[in-house]
Amino acid sequence: MSDFDLVLKGTVVLPHRIVEGGHVAVRDGKVVHVGQGAAPAARERHDLGTAMILPGAVDAQVHSLSQKNQEDFVWSTRSAAAGGVTTIVDMPYDEGNLVCSAEAVAYKVEHASPQARVDFALYGTVDPEEGPARILEMVEAGVAAFKFSTFGTDPKRFPRIPAALLEDCFRAIAPTGLAAGVHNEDDEAVRAAIERVKASGIADYRAHGLSRPPLTELLATNQIYETGAVTGCPAHVVHCSLGRGYEIAAAYRAQGHAATIECCIHYLTLDEENDVRQLGGKAKINPPIRPRAEVEKLWRHVADGTVTMVSTDHVSWSEDRKTNPDMLANASGVPGLEVMVPLFIKGALERGIPLTRAAELMTLNPARHFRLDHCKGALEVGKDADIIVMTPEPYTYDAATSGNNVVDWSPYNGIRLPWRVSATYLRGALAFDGRTVVAKPGTGAFVRPLQTLALQEAR
Repeated sequence: MSDFDLVLKGTVVLPHRIVEGGHVAVRDGKVVHVGQGAAPAARERHDLGTAMILPGAVDAQVHSLSQKNQEDFVWSTRSAAAGGVTTIVDMPYDEGNLVCSAEAVAYKVEHASPQARVDFALYGTVDPEEGPARILEMVEAGVAAFKFSTFGTDPKRFPRIPAALLEDCFRAIAPTGLAAGVHNEDDEAVRAAIERVKASGIADYRAHGLSRPPLTELLATNQIYETGAVTGCPAHVVHCSLGRGYEIAAAYRAQGHAATIECCIHYLTLDEENDVRQLGGKAKINPPIRPRAEVEKLWRHVADGTVTMVSTDHVSWSEDRKTNPDMLANASGVPGLEVMVPLFIKGALERGIPLTRAAELMTLNPARHFRLDHCKGALEVGKDADIIVMTPEPYTYDAATSGNNVVDWSPYNGIRLPWRVSATYLRGALAFDGRTVVAKPGTGAFVRPLQTLALQEAR
């Protein structure tokens, strides 16, 4: 009898090389061998021909609970499994439950665990009225990072963290080694721009971009990295829509600072003059979708290694919150978990970017960033056997047709994709068979960073 539970043979895509005629062998939910040539026997063995075998994606930015009684983990993780995302990192801005204490973390873990079909990690944040007092207790409760915002979307659910408080929070986080991620829009500058747009009478698709011009994003980006430099805290910009932002991040890294930066898949796919014009509120995202010239700048940063990771910033607002003819009255954000990996593969292939970038930016780097790389992040011996199989089957994406999303709308509906996710494995077990999510609610588990000596010293 074979020593292996599962062997997959095909083109293995790793962060630093592509193994033609490669194979991955799995035992007890872990990768035990990655090789080339004749594949070993196994209790379950698939020769996949020209199919690509990639590590399961780690989506660094998901909002499962932004709207009460809407998506929840039972749906977000279903979409994730169908898209080859085997770990989601969920944001702390849940409607009715700001995740800003150990109690709130424990509540969310208890809430999500019976629903999750893939694994999940959690962000924590702070209540501005409490400040950083509960940061260490949240680290002990297992959060993988912290999230703040320089812009106040809502005083309770998504509050602005003023500069002095942001510095205090960074100082409290620094000894733990975890990263402080920040929504990068300058509050004062955005509010002034919004007033100018309203005074102009512009309310169509153009209003959103005009209300958040590039400088509003770049001012906040500089503040975030400089706060990190002063405090010694790893500083992370959670979504950057501008090529200039990646240049700023690279400059701070060149000076020796921990300055990471995230590009969402919508900034690599959609543009203002075509997609936002057509979709209106369904393409409203903060920061905004930029012109096509900016989109191509971002792909150049993907190619040259300036981007740290790629994520979705997934949120499935009900359609009524995304269809107001007054552009600024719509909720901000779009779903993307089911389609991030195929969209990235399409964009990379069209631009001649090596597909190793997919394994690096959507799996390896986010796993390292959230300190989950003891079990996630690569097709390496000893790590979880989280695997995507992709086959060259061109199809036109439609969120409603798949049945794996709580909403039927998507800004990506109608896009022709050259490669399909034909299987997703979570810890060696089939989670998605190419048409149906077979992982049951409760299959996913809460994953947390390993406790560190730095944390013990910070107590």
